[in-house]
Amino acid sequence: MTRSQLDNSNLDGDGDVGPSADGGQFSLLGQRKFLPLFLTQFLGAFNDNVFKSALSLLFVYGGLVALESQDIVVNLAAALFILPFFLFSALAGQLADKYPKEFLIRRIKIFEIVIAAFGAVAVFSGSVGLMLTVLFLLGLQSTFFGPLKFSILPQHLHESELVGGNAQIEMGTFVSILLGTLVGGVIAGQADSGVLLTLLIVSVAVAGYFACRFIPHAPASDPDLVINWNFFSETKNLMGMAMEKQSIMLSILGISWFWLIGSILLAQFPALTERVLLGDTTVVTLILCVFTLSIAVGSLACEKLSGQHIEIGLVPFGALGIALAGLHMYFSIENVAVLSQGLPHRDWLSFLGAAGSLRLLIDFALIGFFGGMFIVPLYAFIQANTPDDRRARIIAVNNILNAVMMVLGSVFAISMLKGADSGIPILLLTVIIMHVAVTTFIFKQVPVFIMRFLVWALGHSLYRVQHENLDFIPIEGGALLVSNHVSYVDALVLAGAVRRPIRFIMFKPIYDIPVLNFVFRTGGAIPINKRDDDPEAYDDAFRQIAAALEAGDLLCIFPEGKLTQDGEVDEFKAGVEKIIATTPVPVVPMALRGLWGSWFSPDKGLFKGKMRPFSKICVAATTPVPAEDVRASDLRARVVALRGDLA
Repeated sequence: MTRSQLDNSNLDGDGDVGPSADGGQFSLLGQRKFLPLFLTQFLGAFNDNVFKSALSLLFVYGGLVALESQDIVVNLAAALFILPFFLFSALAGQLADKYPKEFLIRRIKIFEIVIAAFGAVAVFSGSVGLMLTVLFLLGLQSTFFGPLKFSILPQHLHESELVGGNAQIEMGTFVSILLGTLVGGVIAGQADSGVLLTLLIVSVAVAGYFACRFIPHAPASDPDLVINWNFFSETKNLMGMAMEKQSIMLSILGISWFWLIGSILLAQFPALTERVLLGDTTVVTLILCVFTLSIAVGSLACEKLSGQHIEIGLVPFGALGIALAGLHMYFSIENVAVLSQGLPHRDWLSFLGAAGSLRLLIDFALIGFFGGMFIVPLYAFIQANTPDDRRARIIAVNNILNAVMMVLGSVFAISMLKGADSGIPILLLTVIIMHVAVTTFIFKQVPVFIMRFLVWALGHSLYRVQHENLDFIPIEGGALLVSNHVSYVDALVLAGAVRRPIRFIMFKPIYDIPVLNFVFRTGGAIPINKRDDDPEAYDDAFRQIAAALEAGDLLCIFPEGKLTQDGEVDEFKAGVEKIIATTPVPVVPMALRGLWGSWFSPDKGLFKGKMRPFSKICVAATTPVPAEDVRASDLRARVVALRGDLA
């Protein structure tokens, strides 16, 4: 837990910050520590998308832009909205770390009211140039709001609430995108669209300001920070700061890549619908509804699938889902295009009844769902693994790279559609193929993502893992877990159940098992042989163990020294006493229940036991044993009692 979280942990839901009730992520919406921020973000994103949607449809269907220029103007509009993220994120991150965050948010929302008023002038003038300028200004206020909304979450939420908080923010963002798009589309089709658009965006901006007035105090994380106004040098400094930890930098790259894909998809939907799918504006709205709602659902699913902790194993699962659904989307688009040849443009109801259309909508839904699952754990991972005093600036790096990738996405889309004379389906297929290459690179550089995916997949396919008293495991500092050894996947089950990363001390023949070796090696496991087999390697393993505990790592050992052959807990070896005598740390007895006789146990041989998908197993812990009281026989007795009669 961070210092700021500790400072706020005694406050209650009557206007202050404290732990959530046991209502899951939705309970956050009933608490002042989260609801005003959620509403502020929701209303701001809604306003942005009302304006963007209305302009996009006016450009394509309203005759403001000539047909031959539509592709350029639509993609230019998308680029202008995110360009400020590239230009001003370095400054935004510094300000968010230097000043109280609720103070800055209120000033930003006042600026949004001014922009809304200027937007009214642009709409009534009918000037495409002024409208594009308003989009730039909306992007500017979003640039300064971005580092604030994501860096304030760890100050107001506990770590166990970060996934749910980020999921709610993403859900709210994409629902507001949906509603803004729907409302913008409706307004664009009205005769008095200028008046309606003006009244709406000004009213929503004012409502957003009043919502932000209730955001609780979030003190400056680095009040002594000296602002560097030089965009180039500060951006370089921030990039260096983010690159100090490879996993953070590549997580930022992953988020930025998702926004590149999303921005290209969203920008092409109107033209794709009008030219290829032969639909009217209601079909554009339908596709956007399906896509954005699915991202919201995928975001919300993360908390349930991750067990309310930050599970980066969901990221490869999301990446794979995007790839498969994206490839299928290309063939679905081609199929609908062929079946639609020679037909007149149709509304959403006729489109739904057309052959192949439902399959295409499912593809869009799956891309959105897996996209939400892809980015929420990455946001939470960055927030939980960056220091308080630089978190906003790290998030600013994320915004800068988001902007770079989205600008590159717009340039790439324009060049393919105009320079290479490619159709929109080919553009989307190319982006999906690039997605496979980019995510493969990320996972190859940081294999812990794949390791955590394998661990997560095991715990959500073959087994339903229950947890019992795992709060006894220290949240930080060196500690040793001891457990019975029932199957070949004990380490994976424990790694998936315990929130902290675990380094396992394991018998080398098990460490060397193919596939599992990748997981163990990536997780920093320490292989150990019998002393008689290799005395030098044995002593080296104990040196690694001592160094890891002194560094504050969480280690786990199976003191039986081998897999059980009858389901019972064998004698605990004295090695555990040697470890604690060298490096005194608390020892937490744990027990695995229900694994004996399963597919991975040695009962009848590996893969010869009963294969019962989603069978119920349990990981249990009990009170830590102080270092001075550690005895191998006593630890065994505690594990046996904890395991009970269920092997």
